[in-house]
Amino acid sequence: MQKVYFDSAATTRVRPEVIQKMISVLEEDFGNPSSTHGFGRSAKNHIEQARKNIAGYLGVKASEIIFTSGGTEADNLALNSAVRDLGVQHIITSKIEHHAVLHTVQEIESRSGIRVSYVEIKEDGSVDYDHLRSLLQDATEKTLVSLMHVNNEVGTILDIQRVGELCKEHDALFHSDMVQSIGHLEVNLAELHVDFTAVSAHKFHGPKGVGFAYIRKNSGLKPLIFGGEQERGYRAGTESVHNIAGMDEALKLAFEHLTEEKTYIQDLKQYFVDTLKQEIEGVKFNAKCCQPDHSTYTLINVCLPVPAEKAGILLFHLDINGIACSKGSACQSGSSKGSHVLSEILTDEDLQKPSVRFSFSKYNTKEEVDYVVDVLKKFIED
Repeated sequence: MQKVYFDSAATTRVRPEVIQKMISVLEEDFGNPSSTHGFGRSAKNHIEQARKNIAGYLGVKASEIIFTSGGTEADNLALNSAVRDLGVQHIITSKIEHHAVLHTVQEIESRSGIRVSYVEIKEDGSVDYDHLRSLLQDATEKTLVSLMHVNNEVGTILDIQRVGELCKEHDALFHSDMVQSIGHLEVNLAELHVDFTAVSAHKFHGPKGVGFAYIRKNSGLKPLIFGGEQERGYRAGTESVHNIAGMDEALKLAFEHLTEEKTYIQDLKQYFVDTLKQEIEGVKFNAKCCQPDHSTYTLINVCLPVPAEKAGILLFHLDINGIACSKGSACQSGSSKGSHVLSEILTDEDLQKPSVRFSFSKYNTKEEVDYVVDVLKKFIED
């Protein structure tokens, strides 16, 4: 049986160079980075060099990069601390954010009594920028806007420059979950009016369990995890040196090969779109994810013309044929609940049909696309 991995938006295959880097650090630089002896200093050097490198890739200061366990922790750090430490009493977000943001905001709302506003989302999955402006104009409290750069389910790209300027114009803080964009798009945070971001290494061929938060200098944010003075006091606890070094290597390679790999994956995505249109009558592409200027090149989210009685076994059928993909965010793919993102943008009729997210990397091929489309076509026709 052929095996095809089309679920890179959930997690990516780790590059061999990253694995070798991590093995080297584990074997040779195993000291505690807080120790003052040579072993500790060698470990500490990996952390600070990684911090400097990552800051350089994104055009910011090294002191503004704080290592975390991943995107979820970075989102929690920014949102919780902004309310606790910066006087934020109003959060503007959307109902299609990742649950790392949505559930955190809901918890803060129930615990702190802050006001939460949800910006309207258009049928194509994009933010209604006029409504966002209206919400900002009407705000009388200290406000934070939290909108993700690239949607993890349908791939819609936020006009992050525009949102940042709106926030600056109305003296609002801006947090953006950039888990699906860093490592895949060119981003210079110094040119954007973004105060806080969240990034996760395993989305760009790095290891799981490590990421970072970008926290704009002099923001006033304070830590959530207390103990030692690691990460400039923002995050206590002994750092995961090999993971941080692996993330640094992964991001370096991502940017070094960005142009060639983006071109390759864009071509693969277009081939997938064209082949689906040609072979499966009635296929739909949710939130205009087939349009290059609207959606990231790394995924498509397709609504398939499958009868209701067969819809429930589609992912199982794909799995037994060796195909890995998602019905939505991998963080909730085991849940019986439908996608909260698609519920906001699809018609009731299309919500009754199965929608599947296929996401790609440099390791995928057109031959794999042909195989997947053939399996889908036979399932629909049988």
